[in-house]
Amino acid sequence: MDLSTAMTMAASGMKAQSARLRVVAENLANVDSTAQVPGGDPYRRKTISFAERHDRQEGADLVDVKAYGTDRAPFELRYEPGHPAADANGYVKHPNVNEFVELMDMRGARRSYEANLNALELAKSMAQRTIDLLR
Repeated sequence: MDLSTAMTMAASGMKAQSARLRVVAENLANVDSTAQVPGGDPYRRKTISFAERHDRQEGADLVDVKAYGTDRAPFELRYEPGHPAADANGYVKHPNVNEFVELMDMRGARRSYEANLNALELAKSMAQRTIDLLR
């Protein structure tokens, strides 16, 4: 594997993890977003999945966003009769976002991004050393 391929692979991983972090940030931003109308559905947690793609030109396996989806887990019901989104029985549906899960997902994405960044910087450094030796 040449250095260009290594840099392409690392950049692909960084791009994927960046997308993952955006999804996590959106989920965390909407952790308290309830419906606008009584009995309506609140924010539904978003998910992301990845797929491997072989780039023949680079000769490398890269990662791409396969799909954005939504988590079909049930909403949490809380008894809040005075809330504007409460149904006829006084229950309000709250998003199916678990802050702990999102924070762990964020930590994993950050570590993966950093690992890819380190690989990119190492490949770049090796390329620079090669150029310096050729001078």
